[in-house]
Amino acid sequence: DVVETQEHYKSRWRSIWIMYLTMFLSSVGFSIVIMSVWPYLQKIDPTADASFLGWIIASYSIGQMVASPLFGLWSNYRPRREPLVVSTAISVAANCLYAYVHVPHSQNKYYMLTARALVGFGAGNVAVVRSYIAGATSLTERTSAMANTSACQAVGFILGPVFQTCFTLIGEEGVTWKLVHLQLNMYTAPVLFGALLGVINIILIFVIFRDHRVDDMGRQYKSINSEREESGVLDQDAEGNVDHVAVVAINFLFFVILFVFAVFETIATPLTMDMYSWTRKEAVFYNGIILSVVGIESVIVFMVVKTLSKKTGERAILHGGLLIVLVGFFILLPWGKKLPNIQWQEIKNNSIPRTISTEMLMPFWSLQAMQLPSNHTVEPVGCPVTQSWCLNTPMIYLAQYISSDILIGLGYPVCNVMSYTLYSKILGPKPQGVYMGWLTASGSGARILGPVFVSQIYTHLGPRWAFSLICGVVVVSLLLLEIVYKRLIAFSVRYGRMQE
Repeated sequence: DVVETQEHYKSRWRSIWIMYLTMFLSSVGFSIVIMSVWPYLQKIDPTADASFLGWIIASYSIGQMVASPLFGLWSNYRPRREPLVVSTAISVAANCLYAYVHVPHSQNKYYMLTARALVGFGAGNVAVVRSYIAGATSLTERTSAMANTSACQAVGFILGPVFQTCFTLIGEEGVTWKLVHLQLNMYTAPVLFGALLGVINIILIFVIFRDHRVDDMGRQYKSINSEREESGVLDQDAEGNVDHVAVVAINFLFFVILFVFAVFETIATPLTMDMYSWTRKEAVFYNGIILSVVGIESVIVFMVVKTLSKKTGERAILHGGLLIVLVGFFILLPWGKKLPNIQWQEIKNNSIPRTISTEMLMPFWSLQAMQLPSNHTVEPVGCPVTQSWCLNTPMIYLAQYISSDILIGLGYPVCNVMSYTLYSKILGPKPQGVYMGWLTASGSGARILGPVFVSQIYTHLGPRWAFSLICGVVVVSLLLLEIVYKRLIAFSVRYGRMQE
């Protein structure tokens, strides 16, 4: 161990900033096409249905879940530049493949599925990013650095759809470069832009990024893969075993945190269409605004939590974040007596959808019918009668929904940052690539299972069962946190090398 020089400090933080950028680009790669996947899929392959769309959306998380432990293992034994460059290059190639999925004469949907899975596979470098930041920061720097990383990820998720919206100005036809069979339109321009950002990221990794490592006190180490470690001689500060009970507990808690947030994102559109009789367009537009506000709220929380954790500690904030999420979903439970408007099952062309509502009068519908042409098809709105629970489950008021969004938007980022921070501190000075890979895989698995869970429970049993089960899962998480609370301490504190 040596005292860190000023030059080493500057180089270390330049490298950390490159990791922030890598995290940002990883999330942009997911969100930049998320709004246009369905219309593009319908355009290139009319045989694709909505269920196949679900596989395309899930393929990103599946790819990331598979790749995260692999890249993490790679980063433990080789310079981190290698997995970072290779993973980013895979994402660049996958984005280029996505831009060419219209070229084949058949099976285009499978090419799109492959492209999105490979983009997710490249995003497995998140594990490398997190493990590098954990090893390149002292305990006092860790929470702030992890919060900045999560903030960059959140900003990427927010700006991705914004970039997509800007590219819609190109239009569906756009410009065709026949020499290379490239169509530059509103569907392909975003992924090509993402590929360009990936190339810039690779250049910056080569030019600026350096492998750095400091111990929990901030003292300078050799690189994470130094000859001393390769020869089997561990640093004195690295001696000791990782608390695997704490590791498993944090993995479970992180799974639950991302699971409930995936449910929250997935349920937004169908819930608001059922409860408030919003059309598809209205549901997408209004929920888009709400989720954007929640995203901005999350970024603010990421910044505030850095300061707050210094006063209260990470464990207490994680506990508080889970309580806030619990209250957010508890508020979503149907409490009143008023039923949602019911959408009749059989709706034919040139007919007006009827709804059961004491507040809607027939003359109003008659007036609408007089103003519509005979061949006009009206989109049915309200809670479909095929969902039997619609007939006896009270509606969730808009005020409940908005309040829940605010609380979940507050609790989720708190839990996200604290999970990563506590996890990295528990693991200590040993290389964290594989462990971070498993944590990332836990989150990816949660994002896959969350939408499946909510689509089944909500559709067949309704919001009361769906949100009650979510509340139950969060309560179990809080009980687990209470049980392992004293074990969630830094590696150096556990072995008496530092005081908490």
